[in-house]
Amino acid sequence: MKKIYAPWRHDYVTKMSKQNKKDITKHECVFCAQVQEGQDDKYFIIRRFAHSFVMMNLYPYNAGHVMILPYDHKGNLADLTPLIRAEMMEVVSVTERVMTEVLKAEGYNVGINLGIAGGGGIPAHIHIHVLPRWKGDTNFLETIGQTKLISADLVKTFNDLKEGFASVTL
Repeated sequence: MKKIYAPWRHDYVTKMSKQNKKDITKHECVFCAQVQEGQDDKYFIIRRFAHSFVMMNLYPYNAGHVMILPYDHKGNLADLTPLIRAEMMEVVSVTERVMTEVLKAEGYNVGINLGIAGGGGIPAHIHIHVLPRWKGDTNFLETIGQTKLISADLVKTFNDLKEGFASVTL
């Protein structure tokens, strides 16, 4: 791959990033609205902890795809307190254990997409993605047909994970 450096674009890119960040924070946050409503089963909120919560991703990349979010509406790790960051990482660890037990997951993808340029679909509210994986969970359909088959019932997976998280203490 060849790289072309264009330092004269720095001012343009920096200006666009500031405008995008400003515009995004004006919109109502779907995560904040759902967690405040208190209808956890309706919004697939699996478990609440002191400073964060776990919820199913309604547009999963894989069966059992969850997100861990702070209650605080913040877009960056640095904006969270050390206590909240620490709890979120503990919840990632617990999530791995629960998914291994309940879903028989054999591996995981864990990630945070920071900002629009980093792939954040809702960059104003930071969230950690945890995707369970299994050997052979990709196939020709994704490669050739550009279609991802998710062979799991969202409601059943939610109920199974909710039961698995029920006895968790931090």
